[in-house]
Amino acid sequence: MLGDLIPSLPDYLRILPEIILTIFGIAVMMLEAVSKGKRTYLGIISLVGIAAALVANIPGLLTGPLAPPDTAFHQMIIVDGYAVFFRAVVMGVGFLSILASLSYLDREESRNGEFYSLILFSLVGQCIMVTAEDLIMVFIGLEISSIATYILAGFLRDDRRNNESALKYFLLGSFATAFLLYGTAWIFGLVGSTNLDVIHKWGAENQSSVIMSVAVALVFVGLAFKVSVAPFQMWAPDVYQGASAPASGFMSAGPKAAAFAVFFRLFMTSFMPIHDRWAWLMWGCALGTMFIGNLGALLQTNVKRLLGYSSIAHAGYVMVALASASTIGVSAAMFYLTSYAFMNVGAFAVIGYAASRNERFVKIEDLAGLGRRQPAIAALLSIFVFSLIGVPLTGGFAAKFLIFRAALDSHLVWLTILGLANSAIAAYYYLKIIVAIYMRDPDVAATQLEAPPISLKLALWVSAFGVLLLGIFPSALLQFANSSAASLK
Repeated sequence: MLGDLIPSLPDYLRILPEIILTIFGIAVMMLEAVSKGKRTYLGIISLVGIAAALVANIPGLLTGPLAPPDTAFHQMIIVDGYAVFFRAVVMGVGFLSILASLSYLDREESRNGEFYSLILFSLVGQCIMVTAEDLIMVFIGLEISSIATYILAGFLRDDRRNNESALKYFLLGSFATAFLLYGTAWIFGLVGSTNLDVIHKWGAENQSSVIMSVAVALVFVGLAFKVSVAPFQMWAPDVYQGASAPASGFMSAGPKAAAFAVFFRLFMTSFMPIHDRWAWLMWGCALGTMFIGNLGALLQTNVKRLLGYSSIAHAGYVMVALASASTIGVSAAMFYLTSYAFMNVGAFAVIGYAASRNERFVKIEDLAGLGRRQPAIAALLSIFVFSLIGVPLTGGFAAKFLIFRAALDSHLVWLTILGLANSAIAAYYYLKIIVAIYMRDPDVAATQLEAPPISLKLALWVSAFGVLLLGIFPSALLQFANSSAASLK
């Protein structure tokens, strides 16, 4: 009996990436306490840790007698193609975020090690979320990720904007998590288990249960907050504006991808038997999120706040895929979230660089003349902006095409038409950034820019390469996404 409760070695191999991230996060935190002067090397150690975790995430790497089973820890963790895909996405976001923040943290004279440790610990939580086969594990992963992210939002403790951002994020995030936990408790009371497969089987036999529908609605509220879906999106612009640019870039891509991974795993598996009861909810939330995000962004003059509303709109596009309730929609969303990670992390990295010390220059007009002063940086920012718009030959175009094709395949014609109209609205406020970069004379913000450091250049070029690669050759990633989505059962 006792032997059955003790995890086996293959169980631990299934969570090897999380173990590696945890070890490196603790090591960096301890080294920070004894380090003096510049601590850039701690960022390098963190990058090595993420790279090692990515290697451990490669499917089929662990072969032979130690090859772990599909599930681990009494079916609380599952490592399928879907989990492997999203693990790679969130860790890629963490890698690029740390790479872009090396020079930023030195410029702000902050305690680098703590920042890197928080990102690593947040990645641990996100990886647990995407591999969770049990609602309790979803909650544990969400809390590990959220607590680290709350602190990241207020990392620059002497900046009142950071403090306000962290406080808002913490209070609203805790409130939303309570909904998720309450919904989980209701489901356990009904089903007698929190295992996703058991919930699916129970739902198939009890499709008329009103209490289950209420419990699913409570879970929806908790997850909708994490991905900034209307009407639970109000925190995103304030938090992204107040937090540091590297932290905002990380929060807008990594935690959002992990939360959407949980969203799709729950609603495409456990809650699929009652699809007719939540389909209209997804349709309405997708439409409302797109309009609120895009119309709100039209009024913004602060670039970070504009990108905050933009992130809301992009969450709406992903919700279109969820509303389609199909395997094609799942793979389209996986492709979309990967493309969005590249372009949004890159855009926030440029904003953090152009804002100068203490982020004094974060308005659209502060980007005036960037094309003359730093033509390479301006060109890279343009690539990210065009991808956010959905211009052909960028990852953003391929992603939107796949999303709307999935919607049409599911006969969501009006949602597709209104989604395309939202893309046209978005082009207006994105193009304001391009106009400022190339069609206005340089001002004091542009003339004070220093030469970009190598680490920032590398992060931007990798992000731009990813955006263009996914736009020009989308088939490689799409095939992996299709096969990964097919494993989601």
